[in-house]
Amino acid sequence: MRRILSTSLFGLTRVFGRNRSSCASFPVNFCRKSSTERPTMDLSDMRKKYKGDEECFEESQLVSLDPIKQFADWFDQATKCPEIGEANAMCIATATKDGRPSARMVLLKGYSHEGFRFFTNYESRKGSELESNPYACLVFYWEPLNRQVRIEGTVERIPSQSSCDYFRSRPKSSQIGAVVSRQSTPVPDRDYLRQKNAELEEKYKDTDVPMPDYWGGYVVKPSVMEFWQGQTNRLHDRIVFSRPRDGAPEPGELQRAAEGGWVYQRLSP
Repeated sequence: MRRILSTSLFGLTRVFGRNRSSCASFPVNFCRKSSTERPTMDLSDMRKKYKGDEECFEESQLVSLDPIKQFADWFDQATKCPEIGEANAMCIATATKDGRPSARMVLLKGYSHEGFRFFTNYESRKGSELESNPYACLVFYWEPLNRQVRIEGTVERIPSQSSCDYFRSRPKSSQIGAVVSRQSTPVPDRDYLRQKNAELEEKYKDTDVPMPDYWGGYVVKPSVMEFWQGQTNRLHDRIVFSRPRDGAPEPGELQRAAEGGWVYQRLSP
């Protein structure tokens, strides 16, 4: 089996090197398994070089002791990096009330000292989980820069008018898509969605699309913000800002005061 997989992986490398469009049929063959054996993959040799120690991220390199301003600096660099297609793509992790997690990619649509905003269907799985357990974790991963930012915080719905203003700014096709999709609910097939979409395109051909009441925005209000930069020797840089709760004890021995009531410290990688 190991020999078979090695041959398959070599074939995959050759396919990607020659013609990406020919890869579509490959996973079908690769994932096929016999009734007696299951494919296994050893990925222990998959690693890449990150930054060297001379490019490490020191506390002295923080552009601000305000973590929102520090995020703005890294985000700006990510948006200007031609190898990053969507700098505002982020993973958001939520959990049920009893702690069962789920995660998915969404797009950041704004940030300020108030928090980080995104829009979704309130009846989706993440919406349901946020309703019963209003906490989330965001992760931005900018691989070409060897950086990630992790944000933890409480989550609240933004005012309906703010959601409506953003909804109106979207392309009409996206507005209709939000009405068509009762996110996370089962549908018979894709043709069902095509039909619903065509019906609404005709219905709203000459009129505005009303924002559905099950759609809108959230704001993640950060209490923890971690700035991570990868190092080739795996001694990664991790500088973490946290906002102490009211009544919390004084900052610890290795914590330093930052701006706006935040403290920061370096964590082991």
